[in-house]
Amino acid sequence: MAERTVFQSISRKHVLCLGPQATVREAAGVMTRANCGSVLIMEPPDILLGILTERDLMTRVLARGLDPERTPVSDVMTPNPICVAPETLVSDAVVLMLERGFRHLPLVKGTKILGVFSVRDALPRELGTALSQTEFNEQVNDVLG
Repeated sequence: MAERTVFQSISRKHVLCLGPQATVREAAGVMTRANCGSVLIMEPPDILLGILTERDLMTRVLARGLDPERTPVSDVMTPNPICVAPETLVSDAVVLMLERGFRHLPLVKGTKILGVFSVRDALPRELGTALSQTEFNEQVNDVLG
């Protein structure tokens, strides 16, 4: 059986997005209502500026004591996020996320945002494949110095 692509595996095809002037409180509300761990920060009509995740809210807002009512998302988002093509294999996307330390990848075809792949969208089989690949990569890096 062929491995799924990230586009085939995403649970929601609807993209949550806000403008850069939105407040952190607004972003948290949008994410909570949609039961989603991230929101894309976009400049109309379709320019991706960044991504704001649950982790960003914790480490860049709460831990720093910033006021969510007054802090714009543009101040705490991850700018210029790494994006992947919709045909990227799930295990390749998970390896990228494990190596880079993040959990969300916007899916982009040309300039069109198709969705966001989350590590939660990966099946245990694909996570196992990705972990094996990551361990192999680490061993190669150790050998090469």
